[in-house]
Amino acid sequence: MAQIHIKKEWKISENLATSESVYLRRREFLKGTALTTAATASTFYGCGPSTPPKVLPEVEWSELEKSIYPATRNLSYELDRPLTPENIASTYNNFYEFGSDKTDPVHYAQKLNIRPWEIKVGGLVNIPKTFDIQDLLKTMPMEERLYRLRCVEAWAMAVPWTGFPFKELLKQVEPKLEATHVRFETFYTPFTAQGQLAFWEPWPYVEGLTLKEAMNDLTFLATGIYGHPLPKQHGAPIRLVVPWKYGFKNIKSIIKIELVDYRPATFWNTLQGLEYSFTANVNPRIPHPRWPQTREKMIGTGEIRPTILYNGYEKFVANLYK
Repeated sequence: MAQIHIKKEWKISENLATSESVYLRRREFLKGTALTTAATASTFYGCGPSTPPKVLPEVEWSELEKSIYPATRNLSYELDRPLTPENIASTYNNFYEFGSDKTDPVHYAQKLNIRPWEIKVGGLVNIPKTFDIQDLLKTMPMEERLYRLRCVEAWAMAVPWTGFPFKELLKQVEPKLEATHVRFETFYTPFTAQGQLAFWEPWPYVEGLTLKEAMNDLTFLATGIYGHPLPKQHGAPIRLVVPWKYGFKNIKSIIKIELVDYRPATFWNTLQGLEYSFTANVNPRIPHPRWPQTREKMIGTGEIRPTILYNGYEKFVANLYK
Protein backbone atom coordinates (compact mmCIF):
# COMPACT_ATOMS: atom_id res chain seq x y z
CA MET A 1 0.00 0.00 0.00
CA ALA A 2 1.40 3.41 -0.93
CA GLN A 3 2.09 5.77 1.93
CA ILE A 4 0.63 9.24 1.92
CA HIS A 5 2.85 11.89 3.49
CA ILE A 6 0.98 14.96 4.72
CA LYS A 7 3.31 17.93 4.87
CA LYS A 8 3.58 19.50 8.29
CA GLU A 9 3.56 23.29 8.66
CA TRP A 10 7.10 23.26 10.01
CA LYS A 11 8.60 21.13 7.22
CA ILE A 12 11.00 22.61 4.74
CA SER A 13 11.76 21.13 1.33
CA GLU A 14 15.12 19.71 0.40
CA ASN A 15 15.78 22.19 -2.37
CA LEU A 16 15.75 24.84 0.35
CA ALA A 17 18.47 23.43 2.66
CA THR A 18 22.12 24.72 3.43
CA SER A 19 25.36 23.00 2.12
CA GLU A 20 28.01 21.39 4.32
CA SER A 21 31.08 23.49 3.64
CA VAL A 22 29.48 26.61 5.13
CA TYR A 23 28.06 25.04 8.22
CA LEU A 24 30.66 24.88 10.94
CA ARG A 25 31.80 28.47 11.67
CA ARG A 26 30.11 29.70 14.80
CA ARG A 27 31.25 32.49 16.99
CA GLU A 28 34.30 34.71 17.02
CA PHE A 29 34.00 35.30 20.70
CA LEU A 30 37.73 35.88 21.03
CA LYS A 31 37.36 39.03 18.96
CA GLY A 32 35.02 40.39 21.60
CA THR A 33 37.49 39.82 24.41
CA ALA A 34 40.91 41.37 24.12
CA LEU A 35 42.54 38.94 26.54
CA THR A 36 41.47 35.78 24.76
CA THR A 37 42.08 37.25 21.37
CA ALA A 38 45.67 38.22 22.09
CA ALA A 39 46.64 35.23 24.19
CA THR A 40 44.71 32.39 22.59
CA ALA A 41 44.70 33.38 18.92
CA SER A 42 48.37 34.38 18.83
CA THR A 43 49.95 32.07 21.36
CA PHE A 44 48.06 28.85 20.74
CA TYR A 45 46.78 29.05 17.18
CA GLY A 46 49.44 31.12 15.46
CA CYS A 47 48.30 32.83 12.30
CA GLY A 48 46.24 29.85 11.23
CA PRO A 49 45.02 29.12 7.71
CA SER A 50 42.89 31.90 6.27
CA THR A 51 41.43 29.85 3.41
CA PRO A 52 39.74 26.43 3.44
CA PRO A 53 41.54 23.46 1.88
CA LYS A 54 40.81 22.72 -1.77
CA VAL A 55 40.36 19.04 -0.90
CA LEU A 56 38.42 18.10 2.22
CA PRO A 57 40.06 15.72 4.72
CA GLU A 58 39.09 12.12 4.05
CA VAL A 59 36.36 10.70 6.27
CA GLU A 60 37.08 7.28 7.76
CA TRP A 61 34.40 4.61 7.25
CA SER A 62 34.13 1.42 9.27
CA GLU A 63 32.52 -1.64 7.71
CA LEU A 64 29.49 -1.05 9.92
CA GLU A 65 29.17 2.55 8.75
CA LYS A 66 29.23 1.43 5.13
CA SER A 67 25.99 -0.43 5.86
CA ILE A 68 24.35 2.59 7.56
CA TYR A 69 25.09 5.61 5.37
CA PRO A 70 23.25 7.01 3.63
CA ALA A 71 20.34 6.37 5.99
CA THR A 72 16.67 6.56 5.10
CA ARG A 73 15.40 10.12 5.24
CA ASN A 74 12.62 10.97 7.69
CA LEU A 75 10.12 12.79 5.46
CA SER A 76 8.62 14.62 8.43
CA TYR A 77 11.54 17.06 8.30
CA GLU A 78 11.72 19.18 5.17
CA LEU A 79 13.32 22.53 4.43
CA ASP A 80 12.20 25.96 3.23
CA ARG A 81 15.61 26.72 1.70
CA PRO A 82 18.33 24.90 -0.28
CA LEU A 83 20.74 22.61 1.50
CA THR A 84 24.06 24.29 2.17
CA PRO A 85 26.73 22.73 -0.09
CA GLU A 86 28.90 20.22 1.74
CA ASN A 87 32.17 21.85 0.74
CA ILE A 88 31.00 25.06 2.42
CA ALA A 89 29.51 23.56 5.58
CA SER A 90 32.59 21.40 6.15
CA THR A 91 35.04 24.29 6.09
CA TYR A 92 33.03 26.94 7.95
CA ASN A 93 32.95 25.45 11.42
CA ASN A 94 32.68 26.50 15.02
CA PHE A 95 34.70 24.08 17.12
CA TYR A 96 36.33 26.36 19.68
CA GLU A 97 38.61 23.63 20.97
CA PHE A 98 40.41 23.75 17.61
CA GLY A 99 40.51 27.48 16.95
CA SER A 100 38.50 30.68 17.04
CA ASP A 101 38.46 31.20 13.28
CA LYS A 102 35.84 29.36 11.24
CA THR A 103 38.48 27.85 8.96
CA ASP A 104 40.60 26.48 11.82
CA PRO A 105 38.69 23.28 12.73
CA VAL A 106 38.86 21.63 9.30
CA HIS A 107 42.66 21.70 9.67
CA TYR A 108 43.28 21.20 13.39
CA ALA A 109 40.44 18.85 14.38
CA GLN A 110 41.97 16.07 12.30
CA LYS A 111 44.32 15.40 15.25
CA LEU A 112 41.41 14.13 17.36
CA ASN A 113 41.39 10.33 17.81
CA ILE A 114 37.78 9.09 17.53
CA ARG A 115 38.44 5.33 17.58
CA PRO A 116 37.60 3.89 20.05
CA TRP A 117 34.93 6.20 21.52
CA GLU A 118 32.60 5.72 24.47
CA ILE A 119 29.76 7.82 25.90
CA LYS A 120 29.13 7.45 29.63
CA VAL A 121 25.50 8.09 30.65
CA GLY A 122 24.71 8.36 34.35
CA GLY A 123 23.55 10.60 37.17
CA LEU A 124 19.89 10.41 38.10
CA VAL A 125 19.07 7.30 36.08
CA ASN A 126 17.98 3.81 37.05
CA ILE A 127 20.31 2.06 34.61
CA PRO A 128 23.62 3.90 34.12
CA LYS A 129 25.41 2.71 31.01
CA THR A 130 28.53 3.28 28.97
CA PHE A 131 27.83 3.08 25.25
CA ASP A 132 30.44 2.29 22.62
CA ILE A 133 29.80 4.36 19.49
CA GLN A 134 29.73 1.21 17.36
CA ASP A 135 27.03 -0.32 19.58
CA LEU A 136 24.91 2.83 19.20
CA LEU A 137 25.25 2.63 15.43
CA LYS A 138 24.09 -0.99 15.54
CA THR A 139 21.14 -0.58 17.89
CA MET A 140 19.67 2.91 17.46
CA PRO A 141 17.00 3.79 14.85
CA MET A 142 19.26 5.63 12.37
CA GLU A 143 17.67 8.13 10.01
CA GLU A 144 18.46 11.29 8.07
CA ARG A 145 16.84 14.62 8.95
CA LEU A 146 17.02 17.95 7.14
CA TYR A 147 17.32 20.72 9.74
CA ARG A 148 17.83 24.44 9.69
CA LEU A 149 20.87 25.60 11.68
CA ARG A 150 21.04 29.12 13.14
CA CYS A 151 24.14 30.60 14.77
CA VAL A 152 23.98 33.25 17.49
CA GLU A 153 26.29 35.25 15.20
CA ALA A 154 23.31 35.66 12.80
CA TRP A 155 24.42 33.27 10.04
CA ALA A 156 22.49 30.19 9.04
CA MET A 157 22.68 26.92 7.11
CA ALA A 158 20.50 23.96 6.18
CA VAL A 159 22.06 20.58 6.93
CA PRO A 160 21.21 16.88 6.35
CA TRP A 161 22.09 15.11 9.61
CA THR A 162 22.11 11.35 10.18
CA GLY A 163 21.57 9.98 13.67
CA PHE A 164 18.79 9.12 16.10
CA PRO A 165 16.38 10.86 18.51
CA PHE A 166 18.05 11.55 21.85
CA LYS A 167 15.01 10.28 23.71
CA GLU A 168 15.77 6.77 22.38
CA LEU A 169 19.03 6.75 24.31
CA LEU A 170 17.35 8.17 27.43
CA LYS A 171 14.82 5.35 27.37
CA GLN A 172 17.66 2.86 27.81
CA VAL A 173 18.91 4.47 31.02
CA GLU A 174 15.48 5.30 32.54
CA PRO A 175 15.68 8.83 34.01
CA LYS A 176 14.61 9.09 37.63
CA LEU A 177 11.61 11.22 38.58
CA GLU A 178 13.79 13.83 40.30
CA ALA A 179 15.87 14.48 37.14
CA THR A 180 15.14 17.91 35.64
CA HIS A 181 18.12 18.62 33.34
CA VAL A 182 20.66 16.88 31.13
CA ARG A 183 24.34 17.85 31.23
CA PHE A 184 26.57 17.08 28.21
CA GLU A 185 30.36 17.07 28.31
CA THR A 186 33.00 16.77 25.60
CA PHE A 187 36.61 15.54 25.70
CA TYR A 188 39.48 17.29 27.47
CA THR A 189 42.83 16.76 25.73
CA PRO A 190 44.65 20.13 25.75
CA PHE A 191 47.68 18.95 23.78
CA THR A 192 45.42 17.67 21.02
CA ALA A 193 42.91 20.51 21.07
CA GLN A 194 45.08 23.59 21.43
CA GLY A 195 42.16 25.82 22.38
CA GLN A 196 41.92 23.95 25.67
CA LEU A 197 45.35 25.27 26.59
CA ALA A 198 43.52 28.49 27.51
CA PHE A 199 43.47 27.45 31.18
CA TRP A 200 41.43 30.50 32.26
CA GLU A 201 38.41 29.21 30.34
CA PRO A 202 35.98 26.64 31.82
CA TRP A 203 37.12 23.53 29.93
CA PRO A 204 35.93 20.96 29.07
CA TYR A 205 33.08 22.26 26.94
CA VAL A 206 29.77 21.57 28.71
CA GLU A 207 26.20 22.16 27.56
CA GLY A 208 22.78 21.45 29.00
CA LEU A 209 19.08 21.08 28.30
CA THR A 210 16.02 20.67 30.45
CA LEU A 211 14.83 17.09 30.50
CA LYS A 212 11.67 18.13 28.65
CA GLU A 213 13.79 19.68 25.91
CA ALA A 214 15.93 16.57 25.75
CA MET A 215 12.85 14.36 25.33
CA ASN A 216 11.43 16.49 22.50
CA ASP A 217 11.11 14.72 19.14
CA LEU A 218 13.38 17.26 17.44
CA THR A 219 16.36 16.71 19.78
CA PHE A 220 18.82 14.61 17.83
CA LEU A 221 22.16 12.89 18.35
CA ALA A 222 24.00 13.07 15.03
CA THR A 223 26.65 10.58 13.94
CA GLY A 224 26.65 11.51 10.26
CA ILE A 225 26.13 14.34 7.79
CA TYR A 226 25.68 14.54 4.01
CA GLY A 227 25.19 10.79 3.81
CA HIS A 228 28.45 9.78 5.50
CA PRO A 229 29.97 9.63 9.00
CA LEU A 230 30.63 12.95 10.75
CA PRO A 231 33.96 14.52 9.83
CA LYS A 232 36.04 15.50 12.83
CA GLN A 233 35.47 19.23 12.33
CA HIS A 234 31.71 18.58 12.64
CA GLY A 235 32.06 16.95 16.06
CA ALA A 236 32.74 13.30 15.27
CA PRO A 237 31.86 10.74 16.27
CA ILE A 238 28.65 12.00 17.95
CA ARG A 239 27.18 15.43 18.61
CA LEU A 240 23.97 17.08 19.74
CA VAL A 241 21.59 18.83 17.32
CA VAL A 242 18.77 21.01 18.71
CA PRO A 243 17.51 22.95 15.69
CA TRP A 244 15.37 25.52 17.50
CA LYS A 245 18.34 26.77 19.54
CA TYR A 246 21.44 28.75 18.61
CA GLY A 247 24.35 26.68 17.35
CA PHE A 248 26.55 26.85 20.45
CA LYS A 249 24.04 24.60 22.25
CA ASN A 250 24.91 21.81 19.78
CA ILE A 251 27.84 20.32 21.69
CA LYS A 252 30.31 18.23 19.68
CA SER A 253 32.30 15.04 20.33
CA ILE A 254 30.31 14.02 23.41
CA ILE A 255 31.89 11.68 25.96
CA LYS A 256 29.58 12.09 28.95
CA ILE A 257 25.86 12.64 29.55
CA GLU A 258 24.57 13.15 33.08
CA LEU A 259 21.02 13.60 34.33
CA VAL A 260 20.81 16.05 37.23
CA ASP A 261 18.27 17.91 39.36
CA TYR A 262 19.68 21.41 38.76
CA ARG A 263 20.49 23.69 35.83
CA PRO A 264 24.10 22.85 34.95
CA ALA A 265 26.74 25.50 34.34
CA THR A 266 27.64 25.58 30.64
CA PHE A 267 30.76 26.77 28.82
CA TRP A 268 29.60 29.95 27.06
CA ASN A 269 27.04 30.91 29.66
CA THR A 270 29.78 30.75 32.30
CA LEU A 271 32.28 32.63 30.17
CA GLN A 272 29.93 35.37 28.94
CA GLY A 273 26.41 34.99 30.30
CA LEU A 274 25.13 38.28 28.87
CA GLU A 275 25.84 37.09 25.34
CA TYR A 276 25.13 33.36 25.63
CA SER A 277 22.06 32.44 27.65
CA PHE A 278 21.43 28.96 28.98
CA THR A 279 18.13 28.66 27.10
CA ALA A 280 19.45 30.16 23.83
CA ASN A 281 16.28 29.74 21.79
CA VAL A 282 16.31 31.40 18.37
CA ASN A 283 14.18 34.51 18.91
CA PRO A 284 14.19 37.62 16.70
CA ARG A 285 12.66 39.66 19.53
CA ILE A 286 15.65 39.16 21.83
CA PRO A 287 18.72 40.97 20.44
CA HIS A 288 22.28 39.96 21.11
CA PRO A 289 24.07 42.66 23.16
CA ARG A 290 26.18 43.53 20.10
CA TRP A 291 23.78 43.01 17.15
CA PRO A 292 20.09 42.48 16.35
CA GLN A 293 18.72 38.99 15.75
CA THR A 294 15.92 39.90 13.35
CA ARG A 295 17.84 38.81 10.22
CA GLU A 296 20.14 35.95 9.29
CA LYS A 297 22.64 35.44 6.48
CA MET A 298 22.77 32.13 4.62
CA ILE A 299 26.33 30.87 4.42
CA GLY A 300 27.34 30.13 0.87
CA THR A 301 24.78 32.33 -0.88
CA GLY A 302 24.83 35.43 1.31
CA GLU A 303 21.03 35.54 1.14
CA ILE A 304 19.46 37.60 3.94
CA ARG A 305 16.36 36.05 5.53
CA PRO A 306 14.15 37.13 8.42
CA THR A 307 14.84 35.19 11.62
CA ILE A 308 11.95 32.88 12.51
CA LEU A 309 10.92 32.33 16.13
CA TYR A 310 12.38 29.02 17.38
CA ASN A 311 14.06 28.80 13.96
CA GLY A 312 10.73 27.80 12.43
CA TYR A 313 9.95 25.00 14.89
CA GLU A 314 7.53 26.95 17.09
CA LYS A 315 4.62 24.55 16.68
CA PHE A 316 6.67 21.71 18.11
CA VAL A 317 8.58 23.36 20.96
CA ALA A 318 6.60 26.42 22.08
CA ASN A 319 4.77 24.29 24.65
CA LEU A 320 8.09 23.82 26.46
CA TYR A 321 8.22 27.52 27.36
CA LYS A 322 4.72 28.42 28.51
